[in-house]
Amino acid sequence: MQALLSLSRAIDRLNTFVGKYCIWLIFAATFISAANAVVRKVFDTSSNGFLEVQWYLFAWSFLIAAGYTLLHREHVRIDVLNSRLPKKVQIWIEILGIVFFLTPVCIVILWLCGPIVAERYASGEMSPNPGGLIRWPVWVALPAGFALLMLQGWSELIKCIAFLTGQGPDPTVKLNDKSAEEELVEALRQQQAATGQAH
Repeated sequence: MQALLSLSRAIDRLNTFVGKYCIWLIFAATFISAANAVVRKVFDTSSNGFLEVQWYLFAWSFLIAAGYTLLHREHVRIDVLNSRLPKKVQIWIEILGIVFFLTPVCIVILWLCGPIVAERYASGEMSPNPGGLIRWPVWVALPAGFALLMLQGWSELIKCIAFLTGQGPDPTVKLNDKSAEEELVEALRQQQAATGQAH
């Protein structure tokens, strides 16, 4: 089990690294968008390449951050019943979801998109738009993103099994599990403490 937990921590570190630096893709897309708008207004010119690179960057950031989002339990969950169930039942639902839904979906997508990405790379497919970009770099985001998501799913699976066997903490608790209200109360307490010390 310790070897699996070490693997889980390595996957968590990988997705944390990816998520931490993925924000720069959003920044680049925003910067390019603003620069393109300025150039279009001031010089009355534009490029399809500028427009396409924005959605390339957005696609990359959205797809490769999926594993990071799962690590931090920030995916949308419609929880009507699950939170009312006993903790062990919640963990078993998590395990079944990873084994029977997340993993198969990721495997099917990787299996289907692999040949497409290889074909796009081999053909050197270009955008049909004038001044457009080569297409294979944006296609690579699909296998990269789903591979990271599947790995993170396996990491969460290991944590669930470790919890059930008494060898790990509760994996259903968010890494930063404070609600906005709790953070506000904590900030007010700190402010009150600082004011009390000043007097």
